[in-house]
Amino acid sequence: MVLLLYDRGTIVVKGLMHIPFATLDPRTNSLRAQALNYYDIIRYLRESDLEYTDQVLELIPSPDFAVKDVSLRDYQQEALNRWTRVGMRGCIVLPTGGGKTIIGIKSIETVNSATLIVVPTLDLMHQWTEVLSTHITNISVGNLGGGSDEIEAITVATYDSAYLRAPSLGDKFSFVIFDEVHHLAAPGYRSIAEQLAAPYRLGLTATIEREDKLHLDFPRLVGGGVVFEIHPNELAKSKHLAPYEIKRIHVEMTPNEQSEYQKNFGAYQLCLKKLGIRANYPGSFRRLIMMSTKNSLARDALLARNKAMDIALNSKSKLETLRNILAENSGVKTIIFTQHNSLVYSIADKFFIPAITHKTDKLERKDVLLGFKEGRYLAIVTSKVLDEGVDVPDAKLGIIVSGTGSGREYIQRLGRLLRPQLDSTRGTDQKAKLVEIVSSNTRETGTSERRKKALIRINQKRKEGQED
Repeated sequence: MVLLLYDRGTIVVKGLMHIPFATLDPRTNSLRAQALNYYDIIRYLRESDLEYTDQVLELIPSPDFAVKDVSLRDYQQEALNRWTRVGMRGCIVLPTGGGKTIIGIKSIETVNSATLIVVPTLDLMHQWTEVLSTHITNISVGNLGGGSDEIEAITVATYDSAYLRAPSLGDKFSFVIFDEVHHLAAPGYRSIAEQLAAPYRLGLTATIEREDKLHLDFPRLVGGGVVFEIHPNELAKSKHLAPYEIKRIHVEMTPNEQSEYQKNFGAYQLCLKKLGIRANYPGSFRRLIMMSTKNSLARDALLARNKAMDIALNSKSKLETLRNILAENSGVKTIIFTQHNSLVYSIADKFFIPAITHKTDKLERKDVLLGFKEGRYLAIVTSKVLDEGVDVPDAKLGIIVSGTGSGREYIQRLGRLLRPQLDSTRGTDQKAKLVEIVSSNTRETGTSERRKKALIRINQKRKEGQED
């Protein structure tokens, strides 16, 4: 007789000397596997007609989860159906505003068993808790993170807390939802998935691809790849999201800025040449960073590059262009995005606009977002903290003053604008607009081009999927 036990993030298999996914533990003379493989081990034993006793899961007792006041749109129902058909394992990719949380709630009702939801931020932990408490009757939602330590049949935990508690939680839940699942692939966080025995798994995100390609590990970590994906264009056509347009404005830096930029960027390139590093070769920048810890020339290269980019990102011409855009769109709800907090505070001071950064305390952030929703503030400026994990009230205009070339960041910022809005005077949908301000004749033009290509690539991938 084969016996399966859970032990601190692993499955112990007694009574067999060979089984896929497991290796011999000489300390106990039994087989041991990552808890992640529980689903596959059970399937192997059943298909092999082997008798076994399963003592892995000690689930938190849970009532029947009945969801109220939730109806799925056609694409949300299709996403849930596809996930269910493949064994309730895999990832769903929806744009921001597409209703990922609602699908998550219905998936909990479908599995109807103890559920752990893992989220990247405390804001998201509180948002999930509020929505779950509203739509699922007769439950208390547990929280792990931000000083909370309450484990219930439905528990919402931050990635950091789940990482610390995974060995002790791994046998308590049969279903786990990884919200903003792209975080899960990180070297530390992936151990959460590896130490949970939960056979049913769902990954939710608007942007699943990572530049380091670690998203290729999701079939193993989440039990399946992407089972459903839809692009903002499609939801805009069906009026589930606002239609949108993207505009790029190239500005010339002042002569002094251009001169300083060229001097510093030239110094950066010269250092690379002396170091034997090809500037555009994949991994070259990471190599430079690693070298800079011990090599003074590499440190000089980084300092020169950073100074050049600071000049390009913080050009006076950009701020004048921003002033003109705000004047032309007076009365339009606007979110201004920047790469660094220093520019956030500069814009906030210059234009008397409330700012939100990671340093903004919870009460102030709540007041700013509420004021934006109510119309007390018509514009807010932020760095990266609103890219994901925060329920941002409706905005019609987004302005990227500076940013990275990350496709994920770009799509998340676009998603902040896509909630459907109706023009009360015309009865028609208002079009959202995302404007990029880019310094000409700098590396920032390449950064903008990478963002553009990322959006094109995702569009093309989705079209190819439809054709298949």
